[in-house]
Amino acid sequence: MSKIVLIGANHAGTAAANTVLGYPGNELTVIDRNDNISYLGCGTALWVGRQIDGYEGLFYSSADALRGKGARVLMETEAKNIDYKAKTVTVSDKGGKTEVIPFDKLIIATGSVPIIPKLPGIGLENIQSVKLFQDGRRANELLDDPNVKSAAVIGAGYIGVELAEAVQRRGKRALLFEAESRSLASYYDKWLTDDMDSKLRDGGIELHFNERVAEFKGDKKVSAVVTDKGEYPIEMAIMAIGFRPNSELTAGLDALPNGAVKVNRFQETSERGVYAVGDCASIWSNASGADAYIALATNAVRSGIVAAHNACGTELASPGVQGSNGISIFGYNMVSTGLSETAAKKAGFDALVTDFEDWQKPGFMKDNHKVKLRIVYDAKTRRVLGAQMASHENISMGIHMFSLAIEGGVTIDKLKLLDIFFLPHFNQPYNYITMAALGAK
Repeated sequence: MSKIVLIGANHAGTAAANTVLGYPGNELTVIDRNDNISYLGCGTALWVGRQIDGYEGLFYSSADALRGKGARVLMETEAKNIDYKAKTVTVSDKGGKTEVIPFDKLIIATGSVPIIPKLPGIGLENIQSVKLFQDGRRANELLDDPNVKSAAVIGAGYIGVELAEAVQRRGKRALLFEAESRSLASYYDKWLTDDMDSKLRDGGIELHFNERVAEFKGDKKVSAVVTDKGEYPIEMAIMAIGFRPNSELTAGLDALPNGAVKVNRFQETSERGVYAVGDCASIWSNASGADAYIALATNAVRSGIVAAHNACGTELASPGVQGSNGISIFGYNMVSTGLSETAAKKAGFDALVTDFEDWQKPGFMKDNHKVKLRIVYDAKTRRVLGAQMASHENISMGIHMFSLAIEGGVTIDKLKLLDIFFLPHFNQPYNYITMAALGAK
């Protein structure tokens, strides 16, 4: 029997806990400083924007559920120190009571924390990040306040764009600020984000690109945001410029430059018998062929499962990831996997792209929309490095094929005569996937 200690119980931690509890004979202790677990933060904008009825469905597990399976679960308890030589974790509960917990194997799932820049006025009321359930609840309450008429969202990545939409759906003035020249620049190339920017603008969101926030003004509560281009009155601000690994406990372990714990394909750290999973850890990118930091719930769940099996004695290697992701704003859907052209060139690849745009279905079909597809590939090896798709159609399943292609090292030429079925209800006989591949240089 092994004593397994798990620090952190959101996506990666919950997946790890459930996997460990599937092995009889192990003793599992779960430590989390929050008062809830398993909150799907990716649904916050849906809840805040009134696209779903409430937050209840955003939880898929609980402390009681883990206890019911045999785990010892310490909620509102913070891990203060890890002694790798003595194999102990020192914790403190909300009442200040401390305990030293021994372990044979340790799984660290401390997640990530929002990046909060040190700007004048950042401590004013009504300025917040949106990460935890409590953050979403606070944002929801603020948007219920009739005195809040305008909200600035800082950062036009996935979370920022989604929250700007949510603010607008609540009938408030939404101002979206981004230092880059466009939205979603870390995930998509300009050919696709131009359409998303138009969709945001048409949806009533004020776009402030190429604009850096310098300070916030107000007396207790925020009343204005000041940028390098102007000053704008607001009653609320949401910080959404990104996340960083929560590395408070991981000093001494090998790490990436951003502080993410470096792990091998078994999720094991530089300390034998100690695993790191989810947003606090590195992950192998099959697209770039290197360790990367890709903070996604899907990656967190897979890494938690891998670590748990290895901690329980079953060797299981991660196949790596492609960083597949997607977004849907005002009915416009964008999905991507692997590297964009911009990211591929930054990673040192001699990247080429092949683009194709066409109707999803034959022209005689009434319910029909255009689809954009970009495939990124390496000029030397011809290997597919990434793909991006966008449409008012639900084209999300198509990106899974490209994810598998990247993992398998498939070349762009392999896709040229790919066997894809045709039926007018679904697609065209000259499918945009094969047409894009046929257009590759």
